[in-house]
Amino acid sequence: MKVALQHLTKKFPGRGRKAREVIAVNDFTFEIPDGKLIGLLGPSGCGKSTALNLLCGLLKPTDGKIFFGDEDVTGLAAEKRGVGMVFQNYALYPHLTVMQNIIFPLQNLKGPDKLSKSQLREKAYEVAKLVQIDSLMDRKPAELSGGQQQRVAIARALVKMPRILLMDEPLSNLDARLRLQTREEIRRIQRETKITTVFVTHDQEEAMSISDLIVVMKDGMIQQIGEPQQVYDAPANLFVAKFLGNPPINTFDGAVQGGKLYIGGEAVMEVKDVPDQQVIVGARPEGFVLNRDGAFTCRLKGVEVMGRDISVLAEHDSCHDPVIRAIVSAESQVDLASASVRFDLKPGKLFLFRKQTEERIG
Repeated sequence: MKVALQHLTKKFPGRGRKAREVIAVNDFTFEIPDGKLIGLLGPSGCGKSTALNLLCGLLKPTDGKIFFGDEDVTGLAAEKRGVGMVFQNYALYPHLTVMQNIIFPLQNLKGPDKLSKSQLREKAYEVAKLVQIDSLMDRKPAELSGGQQQRVAIARALVKMPRILLMDEPLSNLDARLRLQTREEIRRIQRETKITTVFVTHDQEEAMSISDLIVVMKDGMIQQIGEPQQVYDAPANLFVAKFLGNPPINTFDGAVQGGKLYIGGEAVMEVKDVPDQQVIVGARPEGFVLNRDGAFTCRLKGVEVMGRDISVLAEHDSCHDPVIRAIVSAESQVDLASASVRFDLKPGKLFLFRKQTEERIG
């Protein structure tokens, strides 16, 4: 099911006499292709969950339209949209078994859609096998692990075969290892069912690992839409560059003069076709190459051994952050007795941003 959002806006009234209204979602326009998994990504308060609630019908937009396929569902009640919702806190009924929780959305069907007990069980086992909990059908939520409870919540959302599946931070209550396992399962399930899915998260690693497309948000507005690797490799602005990547991008004050990029007093790289100007320089941690004769000199602070890689910690007066993190090969030799370290910078891992607007140059 293709989903289209056209100039979607949601405003909440301010509290108090002088309080201004809050624009939680601002002129939101994009199209979700049929059968794809979209990651809505951004910091807390950026409007991700509000956008999800507009999609499922729990909130009414202040302006704009929502289409499921060719159907305008903007004014349609939530229960008539054919949407499956998976919440952050699982929202399972504690007094019901796994089986009873899964079939609950089907029990109120009436008329020709009403199902017999055997049909309910058949559908429940079908989705339970899909999420690999078919051996737990007689247990109650308190007898399940966090990951198992999340799978029950997913099964309950899938049992009615929704047109759209919406997930609001479904992994945030799980530990790191279980979070990794469950997100792999969500991706597998989505590919098998081919249900158009919107996955809300503030975790950029989660979004990049399972999404076909990511939508990066800030202050209710879309900053960039694209395939995860494409957005990482070509961020539209400084906010996107900083939000994607772990460790985060290193940023510096720089200047372009005569076709060369200067950080501090050093010409670190040639930058053709860029007019002379003051810039913000972003360098991914993996964009540093250790070189005794390198163009960029920093003060050496230390080294963190991470197994397959080494993280070189350094300082520079032009850096916006207290510490520069440069990730290099574990075979690299760093002279810890030296007060300084020198790098060359990889062009494909370095970005220039306009000083005033923070938009990427080029």
